[in-house]
Amino acid sequence: MSTLQSVPALGTHPANGSTASRAETREQLSKATYDLLVIGGGILGISTAWHAAQAGLRVALVDAGDFAGATSSASSKLLHGGLRYLQTGAVKLVAENHFERRAVSREVAPHLSNPLTFYLPVYKGGPHGAAKLGAGVFAYSALSAFGDGVGHVISAAKAQRDVPELRTENLKAVAVYGDDQMNDSRMALMTVRAAAAAGATVLNHSEVTGLRFTQGRVTGAELKDRLDGTEYGVSARLVLNATGPWVDHLRKMEDPNAAPSIRLSKGAHLVLKRTAPWKAALATPIDKYRITFALPWEDMLLLGTTDEEYEGDPADVAVNEKDTAQILDEAAFSIRDQQLSRDLITYSFAGLRVLPGGPGDTSKAKRETVVTEGSGGMLSVAGGKWTTFRHIGRTIMNKLAALPGGPLADDMEPIAHLPKKLPLPGIANPNAVAHRLLVDGGTPGPRMAPDTARHLATHYGSLSFDIARLANEDPALAERIHPDAPEIWAQVVYARDNEWAETVDDVLRRRTTLTIRGLDTEDVRTKVKDLLTD
Repeated sequence: MSTLQSVPALGTHPANGSTASRAETREQLSKATYDLLVIGGGILGISTAWHAAQAGLRVALVDAGDFAGATSSASSKLLHGGLRYLQTGAVKLVAENHFERRAVSREVAPHLSNPLTFYLPVYKGGPHGAAKLGAGVFAYSALSAFGDGVGHVISAAKAQRDVPELRTENLKAVAVYGDDQMNDSRMALMTVRAAAAAGATVLNHSEVTGLRFTQGRVTGAELKDRLDGTEYGVSARLVLNATGPWVDHLRKMEDPNAAPSIRLSKGAHLVLKRTAPWKAALATPIDKYRITFALPWEDMLLLGTTDEEYEGDPADVAVNEKDTAQILDEAAFSIRDQQLSRDLITYSFAGLRVLPGGPGDTSKAKRETVVTEGSGGMLSVAGGKWTTFRHIGRTIMNKLAALPGGPLADDMEPIAHLPKKLPLPGIANPNAVAHRLLVDGGTPGPRMAPDTARHLATHYGSLSFDIARLANEDPALAERIHPDAPEIWAQVVYARDNEWAETVDDVLRRRTTLTIRGLDTEDVRTKVKDLLTD
């Protein structure tokens, strides 16, 4: 791989994360006056920036870390209707979730999501009976207009053929339903690209150090580039605080006396190597309200999640021994011991759910989105589900249009006129993309391996051909980053020049799957760093 050391940096790109482009972006941010400054590059902030740019507003989006660098890349990777909400009678909510799930997975981003069959095992002495769960999955599929088939019940023998490690002792039946799965980091990055393509100015690794005020109103922010220490400011007619777990921290910048508005719930996950191929996911009831998931994901097995109140610094959230033991113990309800060996764990991660403030068990709290206006006119948005990220963006835009005095309403395209199912960049049938990459993606360079072609197609869609072109132009970039992963070095160059990747973790954790596979070795990290600084 020594040839990688001499790979030149490609020409500048509008989305380039290189130092020169960062300087240009900072200058643009500091000189212009924006209609809307979105602080926070998680999926809520990203979606709002995307919708606001579509509506014709001049939009800036900044984040103290990487885009989707916190909770938005630490989810359970699901687009789902929310089966557990049915037992609380939230039928309308489930139907709305299903609508958004289908829109994203079928029309907005079919290249970034895939259907997944879920098996819900019913054990003797469990919290729910077979008849109840059978009726539940039927109703669940009905609320999705049976677009994923009809929810039904199958035998234990049939389920074990699809999930070889399923425990069958005391297994009475298995309920079946359909939902969708995604790579949350890739979905978020493609939404950032969509926002930028619509005209938004975006920059990561830029921390807000203070707010700007004009006659008592919040009219921008002071920022510091975390990579080189450059200080600059952004002026805006309206500021949106979409900082997730840090939402109250920013609210106190606006008003030191602001009372807490949220509480946090920690959700931990484990990633393990699979001992056998799985054709379905497991959703095992732990009690009346909680379900533990075992999901085949990125050729691995994803286990989780926990749900407990968190009161520490959001930056310090991490998986501890208690979390690991709980996840493995709960998974053991339905999974055989050999699949749950600690030696199979390659990665663990934890995110923070943002919940409305108030008493009660966090596992029973509603995952609703709350938009509030502070004393200085700054809007703060918190909470919500990944599945409904487009709906949340539209909801916030409606809130902007309805603000007293309508500071932005006259400059916005009517929300009802915006495309409701605008696709994300790279939209394509991933099977067709993978086939084309295999047929001619390696010409005139080395032939592309089938697993690499499939990986590119399901993480970039038609943008895969840009990566294949890089690999064709330099055979060193066509080589695998690690022999046990499908990614190639061209993805690192592409992330640097087109996806705002600045740090090694930006690349290995969120633009590729090397970290979650446990393959981010010192050698790999060194070579990635060299490419990023070329």
